[in-house]
Amino acid sequence: MVYVTSDLHGYPLDKFKALLDKADFGADDFCFVLGDVIDRGNESIKLLKWLMLQPNFQLIRGNHEDMMLSCSFLFDEITNKSIDSLTGLDMRFYSNWVSNGGDKTLEELSAIRNKEIKYILEYLEDTPLYETVSVSGRDFILTHSGLGSFSPDKKLSDYAEFDLLWTRPNFNQRYFDDIITVFGHTPTVYYGDEYKRRAIINKTWIDVDTGSSCGYDPMLLRLDDLKEFYVDD
Repeated sequence: MVYVTSDLHGYPLDKFKALLDKADFGADDFCFVLGDVIDRGNESIKLLKWLMLQPNFQLIRGNHEDMMLSCSFLFDEITNKSIDSLTGLDMRFYSNWVSNGGDKTLEELSAIRNKEIKYILEYLEDTPLYETVSVSGRDFILTHSGLGSFSPDKKLSDYAEFDLLWTRPNFNQRYFDDIITVFGHTPTVYYGDEYKRRAIINKTWIDVDTGSSCGYDPMLLRLDDLKEFYVDD
């Protein structure tokens, strides 16, 4: 079975494992995490380090992982002095990350060894911006934020990083008729209170960000049959 989830944002690892158990997720299953494992929550690095060790999980880069990578200059030595000395573009990258919840991740990183941080950065640098997968006769595109500047004639490799990491499709956006695009990034509650804490399965796309960044719980979607798994069901 193939699953997707997204935007865990430092969600407690034990609670995420309980969600996997609820879906009977096992060693023969596979899960794509559609970005934003880190920031805002208290277990960003704990969750990320666990994910890195799982042979049947694939992280697709989110804008929060991208912001962390843009601040790699911080990680030789994370101190108040090193942060206070930032200027110019480095300060812009740092301020953007921290203002989007990166302070929580930085706090965790300051407590681990530089060698571990190096491994984490190398792992994140290798994460793809999208994946394509076929499951039970359906074709899927998996990416963090959807397909900005969409055109049915455009190759996936021609999309800019911004289009895959930062865009938010409107509710009536139509993608490919014969391929389902699955993404996170935009908490479903943004489309209306009736979608709060639940995935949106639209005609050509599915949004699986059920709002961990808003204090809600993440979900799992099984691509084989589009069955949804929630913490509170």
